[in-house]
Amino acid sequence: MTSETRCGFISILGLPNAGKSTLINQLVGAKISIVTHKPQTTRFRILGIRNVDDTQLIFIDTPGIFSPKKRLDHAMLASVWKAYDDTDLTLFMVDVQKGLSPFVLELIEKLVKKPKQLIVLLNKIDLVKKEVLLEMSQTLSEMGCETIFMISAIAGSGLSELLTYLENHSPFGPWHYPKDQQTDLNERIWAAEITRETLFLKLHEELPYGLTVETTSFERFDDGSLKIDQTIYVERVSHRAIILGAKGAQIKEIGMLSRKELGLLFGCPVHLFLHVKVDEKWQEKRSYYQELGLDFPKS
Repeated sequence: MTSETRCGFISILGLPNAGKSTLINQLVGAKISIVTHKPQTTRFRILGIRNVDDTQLIFIDTPGIFSPKKRLDHAMLASVWKAYDDTDLTLFMVDVQKGLSPFVLELIEKLVKKPKQLIVLLNKIDLVKKEVLLEMSQTLSEMGCETIFMISAIAGSGLSELLTYLENHSPFGPWHYPKDQQTDLNERIWAAEITRETLFLKLHEELPYGLTVETTSFERFDDGSLKIDQTIYVERVSHRAIILGAKGAQIKEIGMLSRKELGLLFGCPVHLFLHVKVDEKWQEKRSYYQELGLDFPKS
């Protein structure tokens, strides 16, 4: 790459369910971050890469900002601010349906005062009246927000203009990743995330937030197929029963849905084997945090 190339690191911040993961998938043009109705679905930073002409845009999807309680919550929140510190530009997403809550305004006020450029994205604009958007935009402008985009991440509205802006405001420098790379996620974690997404989408409110999925083996065969073994960890025996279902019917369907999604992701037949274990202390294991690149908080 010549000195005329640009490379920008861009963090995506916001409250839970603001649309951050949907946005990064749209911007990258591939599914690299799972999307569910559950708050705090994203637990660690997800990196997505978009190459446009001479510019490489490196997006960092982050967990939703909330008040932490457990060890994992604190680790997730720490990863948000680390991503902010490590990037050139910051996108702060606002769910316009939920509006400018006191917490959102507090966060934006703090970010506006920092030297790093803040770009506010008013998301889900197709779901509210134009007058509401104009009022919110006026409020943000009065707070010192100089750059505001109105978008619909799920529909793709306004993203072309956003990309052009990011291209023009990324610093000059060499690219950090090869032209054909879209993420730095390793395949084992990526596969685990797909199954975790399937669990949340299939079981909805039946299943508590306190579960995780670990890929225990990931093997490629000569015929091009994959064999993936995964363990689903839950905190209670009753949670295990929910996932298994009557005579194992639920886990079979989850396996079928996840297998199909994994086949699309990796572009080959997938042999998926799921196991469910009860471990009420899984959130206290240092190895879990290390695998996801999270700090291990003291409490």
